[in-house]
Amino acid sequence: MSELIRVEDVHKTYRMGDVEVPALRGINLTIAHGEFVAVMGSSGSGKSTLMNILGCLDRPNTGKYFLEGHEVGSLKPDQWAYIRNKRIGFVFQGFNLLSRTTALENVELPMMYNGFAGQERHQRAIEVLSLVGLDKRLDHTPNQLSGGQQQRVAIARALVNRPPLILADEPTGNLDSATSNEIMALFQQLNTGQGITIILVTHEADIAAYARRQIIFRDGLVISDRVSEQVIAKMEH
Repeated sequence: MSELIRVEDVHKTYRMGDVEVPALRGINLTIAHGEFVAVMGSSGSGKSTLMNILGCLDRPNTGKYFLEGHEVGSLKPDQWAYIRNKRIGFVFQGFNLLSRTTALENVELPMMYNGFAGQERHQRAIEVLSLVGLDKRLDHTPNQLSGGQQQRVAIARALVNRPPLILADEPTGNLDSATSNEIMALFQQLNTGQGITIILVTHEADIAAYARRQIIFRDGLVISDRVSEQVIAKMEH
């Protein structure tokens, strides 16, 4: 598999008043196209800081971040916005859906920024909502959907611009265990069936077990990076 992400000796320190708090202390990572990676660690371990750097939401103090062979960690904000829109799909714990907008309209939104015509937006949004099992819920607003269905809408929205990479930050944090299993099985399906690279931040070992590779952070350092042969079997949604 070809390389999608390379992080070289990345350091990130936050200043809080007069105190410097190191979040990342020399991270080196390579992630290939088509991997499903879980990033684990307790609060303050550095995993969310890494996710923000990978998502072009924050930049390292020192070190380099390469995405598809291009150094992107030092690009300008407008270049970052382009990468976030075209190359990366984001899924968050809180769904981040527009409350008075239908599932279809929520999913169409990222394409509006890319200048897609209305009919093309419509067809692509229906396609990805069908992919996540919501073709019968197109006209429902978030308050008419369960938590799991809302997260499926959020995943469809992340997929709609066909990014090679999805970053998921605690995507099951607001879901019960049965629904969490369904969402993780959906991620597996997108990874194996669509070839999408997925990087998932979680503090739960049972959620990380759905990923083939688990990276564990502690105090801003990678303390474990292993490929698991015992991956939880994919469930049908």
